[in-house]
Order: sequence, then structure tokens, then C-alpha cells
Amino acid sequence: MAKKQASTGTPATAVLAAAGVPFTVHPYTHDPAAESYGLEAAEVLGVDPSRVFKTLMVDIEGKLAVGIVPVSGTLDLKAIAAAMGSKKAAMADPKTAERRTGYVLGGISPLGQRQPSPTVVDESALGFPTVLVSGGRRGLDIELAPADLVRLTQARVAPIAGA
Repeated sequence: MAKKQASTGTPATAVLAAAGVPFTVHPYTHDPAAESYGLEAAEVLGVDPSRVFKTLMVDIEGKLAVGIVPVSGTLDLKAIAAAMGSKKAAMADPKTAERRTGYVLGGISPLGQRQPSPTVVDESALGFPTVLVSGGRRGLDIELAPADLVRLTQARVAPIAGA
């Protein structure tokens, strides 16, 4: 995999470069009319949606956490709560997610967040040699090994994806 190009630099790519992790940058033209950022990325990039992961912020009993699940499904709120040792979770307010991460919705990367949060990666990610996550802005995905994603986000791995 190639290193980042200067024109695609974001806090996420900076974290990967500083860690010496191999990754590939996949820029694409984002359509503002797209209903799903993640499904749009999978379609435009020609990648199976089960290999493209979305980064979602949740509120677990007043504490923020990040769930990383395939764009082809949903985040199971009970499952992520259980993975974090709690009973229930709710989706975080979008503005709170943007402030916490320093990224805009549709471009929230699990890497290089302004204020990192406890993270859970869906176990399905480990079934692929590489996965794609947001690169830190709409129209930019990063491809990397799931083990590197887990290590750099200090994530737990658990079955948190819903149908």
C-alpha cells in the first residue's frame, strides 16, 4: 500500500504516517445528495460494503464512545453498551460528535480524533485483509489492515453490528 499524498493529508493520515502503518488513500467525489456516506463510498470505490466501515459516536450512560461497523448494516446499541460494560447506549448528538472528534458528519474518522473516545470495532473487520474507514473528510476513505485500526484506536473487538 502507498503512503499518503500531500493533497490528502488529514489528522487521520498524519496518525497513520507517524505510526509507520501502511495504508492507501482513496479519494472520491462526494455527492451531497447521497443518502448514506458509507454506501456512497463503497459504490463509488467499487468495494464490497461489508469491507467499508462507518464511525459512529454513542453516548453510554453520559460517556462518549465510538462504534465502528460495516456500512452495510447498523450499530447494535445494546451490543456496544454490553461491550463497554453497560446496559444501554444511544446515538450521540451529531454536533457533540463533531466537536469531540474535530471532523464533520460523513467524514468522522476513527483515527486522529481531537479527543479520542473508547472504541469498539465490529468483529467482522478481522475477517478481511484490509478495511476502509473515513479518512477525515467527506470523499476520502483510508484502507488499512484491521489489526492496525484496532491497535491505533486502542479498540475492543466485539460483535456490535446489527442487520
